[in-house]
This record gives sequence, C-alpha cells and structure tokens, in this order.
Amino acid sequence: MRILTLSDQVIESLHGPALAHQARGVELVLACGDLPADYLEYIVSMLNVPLFYVMGNHGGDGGEKIFPEGCDNIDARVVEHKGLLIAGFEGSMRYNNRPKFQYTENEMRAKVATLTPALVVNRARYGRALDILITHAPPYHIHDAEDLPHRGFRSFVWFIDTYKPRYFIHGHVHVYDTRAETMTTRGATTVINTYGYKILEISVVKK
Repeated sequence: MRILTLSDQVIESLHGPALAHQARGVELVLACGDLPADYLEYIVSMLNVPLFYVMGNHGGDGGEKIFPEGCDNIDARVVEHKGLLIAGFEGSMRYNNRPKFQYTENEMRAKVATLTPALVVNRARYGRALDILITHAPPYHIHDAEDLPHRGFRSFVWFIDTYKPRYFIHGHVHVYDTRAETMTTRGATTVINTYGYKILEISVVKK
C-alpha cells in the first residue's frame, strides 16, 4: 500500500495542484502532528482517501481551529484499514505549565496501557498486535534530543519491544541536516521520522 506520511512542516507542493502528481497512487495518509487543520483538510479532500492523525504538542493556544474535518483522530485507538492495523498517540513530553497535548512519562505509560485489550485481541485474531504506530514524539534515544521538549518516551521503547509493530512513525524532531538519521531499526520495527513528508510502500500482511 502506498502511504503518505506527514508531520510538523507544511510542504507547499502538497498544498497546491502538484499534490495529485506527488501523491499519485496514495491510498492512505498518516499525519503525526503540528500541522494546520486546513492543510490536512486540503490533502484529504484532494486525494479522497482516509487520513488518520494524532495531535502534536502545539495548537489551540490562539483559539485557532486545530481538529481537521474529514480526518480521523486515532489517539489511543486501534483502527484497521484494508488489512493494516494502525494505532496512535498524540503529544510530547510535558515541558511547561500548559499541559494540552503534553504528558509526563507516567501519563504516557497510562495511555499506552489503555491499548492493551485491543492489542491482545489483534494478536489472537490476526497473529500480530499492530502494523503501524503513529506518534508525535519519538521513542527515547531514537531520533530524539536531550532537551526535555524533544526527549522521547521510554514507554514507546517498551511498546516497540513488547508489541513489535512493523513501523513506528513519528514527527516532532525537525530535520535540517540531510545527513541526520531519520530511519532506524529496532528489533522487528522500523522507526521513521517523517518530518515534512515521506511516501512509503508498505505491504499488507494477511492472516
């Protein structure tokens, strides 16, 4: 399946007529946060495919619209799309006194735990817990930074090691150097920083 993944930066070529050419054949869009609602609405309306998203750590402070229409927020939810099992977690590490879309490590661990029943059911039904996890923040010490706002969650590393999703796709960490590592393998999982956008070809595993 051809999938468009997005995060953090509005790509002008995707917010205009060139979208149809650049995203030719895309069947699904996954957005990992800190993107304007109108940008996501434009993409989903032009491509006419499902768009699953999680919120980043910014948005809402100025009263602007933050939840895009026509898109599906999958924070702490598991969904199935054409044979792919997908889940998501919003937000970043909490770093100030405005906790909207910010979490302590313990708070994120509690959110992760809420998915356990659905993931256990998936393993029994499909032989695997999850294919793709989308988040805003990265896992701890994988594509993250030392400063608190950009530090990854240890609970995401635990999730990878326990549930072994095929892909862990995140944003939040901006990439300015083309030499920066944006794709890392941990066990059975490929971790991808999708800052800006990427187009991925992901095979669908059938039971």
